Amino acid sequence: MKTLIVYAHPEPKSLNGSLKDLAVSTLETAGHEVRVSDLYAMRWKAVVDATDYGPEASSPLKVARDSGRAFDAGTLTPDVRAEQEKLLWADTIIFQFPLWWYTMPAILKGWVDRVFTYHFAYGVGEHSDTRYGERFGEGTLAGRRALLSVTVGGPESHYAARGINGPIEDLLFPIHHGILFYPGIEALPPFVLYGADRMTGEDYADAAKAWQQRLLTLESTEPIPFRRQNFGDYEIPSLQLKEGLEPAGRTGFGLHVRS
Repeated sequence: MKTLIVYAHPEPKSLNGSLKDLAVSTLETAGHEVRVSDLYAMRWKAVVDATDYGPEASSPLKVARDSGRAFDAGTLTPDVRAEQEKLLWADTIIFQFPLWWYTMPAILKGWVDRVFTYHFAYGVGEHSDTRYGERFGEGTLAGRRALLSVTVGGPESHYAARGINGPIEDLLFPIHHGILFYPGIEALPPFVLYGADRMTGEDYADAAKAWQQRLLTLESTEPIPFRRQNFGDYEIPSLQLKEGLEPAGRTGFGLHVRS
C-alpha cells in the first residue's frame, strides 16, 4: 500500500505530530510505502492567487477557469503539481489535523483550495441531460481511500447526537463528502481522539494502540457508504434524491448515506 500523509500542525512535538510519526513507523514496519506532506514545515502557501496559474492568468482572475487552463497546460506552480502527483501516486491518504473552530486548520484548507484544481479534482467527465460530470464516487481520484485522523479538545459527549457541538459525523461531512468523495475518494470512518488538551501519558498509550490498530486495518475497513451521483439514486439534472430512497426518519446529511 502506498500512503500519503497530509499533516497540518505547527508544533512537531504535539499530539498530532506524535500520531503522524507513529503512522509513518507503523506503516513502514508493515512494509508499506509512505510519503508525508508536512504543510507547516513546507511553509505551504495557503491562499489561491494569480501566481498559482502562471503569466497567462486572466485579469480579473477567474479561479476555476485559470486553474483548469494551467492544469491542462502543465503550468501550475511546482508545489501544486508535486502535491497532485503525490495524490495520483497514493492508494490511501491520511489527513492528520486538529479540529479548530469546527473544521480543518486554514493551512490544510488552503492545500485543498490550491491542489484540487479544475480539470484535476472537479470539472471532469460528461455533462449532459443524463450525467452531471464524474463526481461523488467517480472522478480523477476514484479508487483511492482516505482517513481523517482528528484530535478534538472537548469530550466525546459534546460531539454526540445530542451534544452541544453537534455530531462529529455532521461536522466532518463537508470534508468526507464534499472534499473527498466529490473527486472520487472513498472516505473511511474517521479516527477521532477527544479530550486532546487533557490527555495524559497513560491516555496516549491507549490512544497509540488504537491508532496502530486502525492503521493496520486500513485496507480491510469498509468506507462510509455515500450514495454515488450517477448510479440511479438522484434525479438528473436536479440532483435531488429520488422519492422513496430516504431511510425512515433520516434527514439532512444522513440522506446521502446508504442504509
